[in-house]
Amino acid sequence: MHKRASLFCLASLGFGLAFLYLPMVILVIYSFNASRLVTVWGGWSTRWYAELLRDEAMLDAAWTSLRVALLSAGAATVLGTLAALALTRIGRFRGRLPFSAMVYAPLVMPEVITGLSLLLLFVAADIDRGFWTLSVAHTTLTMCFVTIIVQASLIGFDGSLEEAAMDLGCPPLRTFLTVTLPLIAPALASGFMLAFALSLDDLVIASFTSGPGATTLPIQIYSQVRLGVKPEINAICTIMIAVVAAAVIAASLIAKWRDLRSAGTGLPAA
Repeated sequence: MHKRASLFCLASLGFGLAFLYLPMVILVIYSFNASRLVTVWGGWSTRWYAELLRDEAMLDAAWTSLRVALLSAGAATVLGTLAALALTRIGRFRGRLPFSAMVYAPLVMPEVITGLSLLLLFVAADIDRGFWTLSVAHTTLTMCFVTIIVQASLIGFDGSLEEAAMDLGCPPLRTFLTVTLPLIAPALASGFMLAFALSLDDLVIASFTSGPGATTLPIQIYSQVRLGVKPEINAICTIMIAVVAAAVIAASLIAKWRDLRSAGTGLPAA
C-alpha cells in the first residue's frame, strides 16, 4: 500500500512538472528552429536570434520592460520593507487595519480593476501615461508581495541581537543598518526578485497605464501573437527564461553562502 502511494505521488509530481515545464522546453527547442513556420521543424539554427537583434521594436520593448522592472522592484522593496517594519515593530496603532487592508489589497484585487483604477487616477490628475505611470503602477502591484516576504522574516527575527547592539551604544538607525538589514537581506533579495518577475510579466495593468514610447515586452508580444507567432518571439522568450533562471540560481547560491557563513560565525540566518 505504501509502495502504491509512493508511485502515485511520483506520477503526480512528474505530471505536474511536465505540465509546467514541458511547454517551456518546447519553446526553447523551437527557438532554434531553422524553419519560419513555428510548427514545422526545419533543423537547428540560430538565425532567429540574429533576426531578433535587428527587430528594433522588440528590443525597445524589452529595454523598457527591464527599466520599469528594475525601478518598480527597487521602489517596491523599499516601500514594502517600511510597511513590514510598521506592521511588525509598531504593534497596535490607530489605523492599522485600514493600513493593512490597503497594503494587501492588490493581492486579492483583480488586475483589471487595479489597472482601471490607476488609469482613472492618472486621467483625473492630468498625468500623461508613459514610463513613469507604468513604474508607479507596477510598484503598487508588487509592493504587497515584498511586504509579506519581509514581514515573515521580521516575525522570526531574534530581537536580542538588536538589544545587544543598542546596549553597547549603537543608535537605532545604525543598529538597523548594521544588524537588522544584513540579517533580513535574503528576504529583501527574494522580495526584489519576485517584484522584478511580476513587473516583467505583467500585461493587464501595463495595458491600462502605458502610453506612447512605453510599450513593454508582454504588450509587444501580445500584439504580434494576435497576427501569428513569429520565430523571434520564441527567441526573446528563451532569453527571458535564461535570465530569470540565472537570477534564481544566483540568489540560491547567495542564500547558501550566507547560511554557511552564519553557521561558521554562530549567528542565526534570516
